Amino acid sequence: MKYLLDTGVLIHGLISKPQLNHRALSLLQDDSSDLYLSSASSWEIAIKAATGKLSLPGRPTDVLTKAIQFLSLQSLGITHLHALAAGELPPHHRDPFDRMLIAQARAEDMILLTTDPIFKNYDVNCIFCGK
Repeated sequence: MKYLLDTGVLIHGLISKPQLNHRALSLLQDDSSDLYLSSASSWEIAIKAATGKLSLPGRPTDVLTKAIQFLSLQSLGITHLHALAAGELPPHHRDPFDRMLIAQARAEDMILLTTDPIFKNYDVNCIFCGK
């Protein structure tokens, strides 16, 4: 299976593991899981760190580089089709980064690992990873 991590799962998976449920931790540690990180999450982390909304144990570049290596994450870039699909989603969620992740998971036939309960309002295959 191919799994797309939302930004919350990445942050909680590396910094505050107690906030993820056992199923999420198991998927993140399973070598057979194909884990992907969207460039939208890197963008979101960089912006939130720069504005003081997110505290990291280092520079975003360093933290993300280590996270990608540690979790063996594959990169998922943003395409024009992803952008258009995000714009066509119903307005259940206003966060542009989350809308992009939903659109990407749908377009790429991935399971979205999320800590955001609003994602269940969309027609997207997801696993809730929060407690």
